[in-house]
Amino acid sequence: MKKFIRAIFALLLIISFSSCSSNKAKGEQTEKIIVRVGHNQSQNHPTHLGLLEFEKYVEEKLGDKYDVQVYPSELLGSQTDMVQLTQTGAINFCVASNAILETFDDVYEIFNLPYLFASEKSYHHVMDDKSLTNPIFNATEKSGFVAVTWLDAGSRSFYTKDKPIEKPEDLKGLKIRVQQSPTNVRMMDLLGASASPMGFGEVYTALQSGIIDGAENNEMSLTDNGHGEICKYYSYDMHQMVPDILIANIDFMENLPANERKVFEKGFEILNKKQREEWAKAVKKAKKSAEEMGVKFNYPNPSDFAAVVAPLTEEVLNKNKKLRPVYEKIQVYNKEYPAQGGAK
Repeated sequence: MKKFIRAIFALLLIISFSSCSSNKAKGEQTEKIIVRVGHNQSQNHPTHLGLLEFEKYVEEKLGDKYDVQVYPSELLGSQTDMVQLTQTGAINFCVASNAILETFDDVYEIFNLPYLFASEKSYHHVMDDKSLTNPIFNATEKSGFVAVTWLDAGSRSFYTKDKPIEKPEDLKGLKIRVQQSPTNVRMMDLLGASASPMGFGEVYTALQSGIIDGAENNEMSLTDNGHGEICKYYSYDMHQMVPDILIANIDFMENLPANERKVFEKGFEILNKKQREEWAKAVKKAKKSAEEMGVKFNYPNPSDFAAVVAPLTEEVLNKNKKLRPVYEKIQVYNKEYPAQGGAK
């Protein structure tokens, strides 16, 4: 892995030296600073579209000095690789999953808690509250990077082949694919289902062959990954709302002059706004396409499921003491923006 990272770093340095621009009108050569941003989504994904708006804004304001380059589809390596490259400064920014960031500071464990947010409105208000998120986003400073904004990844709900999930009891005995995390396995145990952790690329075949009875993810998994060809019931229990995070190399951010840093920070806001707008459009489109595939959407009461997995929340909060103050602040938003029975 270290050899791979060094090879990527060397390659990026070569690209950097060959990507400078010159201002020959004055008889001088001025090198633009290459700002590299990596992520693992396609060029049509809301995240990429948001990053293009970030690129456009920064270059409109500071284009004489910076050349922002966005690399989609894991062109700079896997998410884990890109996080490590961001740590070293080989790239400046990358989009990271919460699961990866949790390995650097376990305060990110808060977002893995099932039914943490009562509604999407509560989720969005929490993530927009900088007094709440900034301590989390800055927790990785010693690791060489910080989070600069969050990106919407929607809500995760159950989808199944043979029957809708209307209440927690409907999950009993079913084999459900979950992400490879102890929290998710424990959640399924409490709900009476059999957790089947596996890579996302294996899910379609596992559904098709009957190895699993269903899975859990956002609406795009039904259409972009074809799961709606097999699973005909999508149940909005909304058990997790886990953001993706844009992280930045800390030295790059701290060495920006004050006026330039303001431009980048405004760019992060523009990215966040555009990505969320595009996410809402993508969900609407995915639901329409899934319905055309024969998928039926139903809207159980998330609080019924939350009550069953409440012991897991207490287990995690008791084990990781730094989470409870954050959890209690989130409950304030949950009371203000309660569940409405799904994302209709």
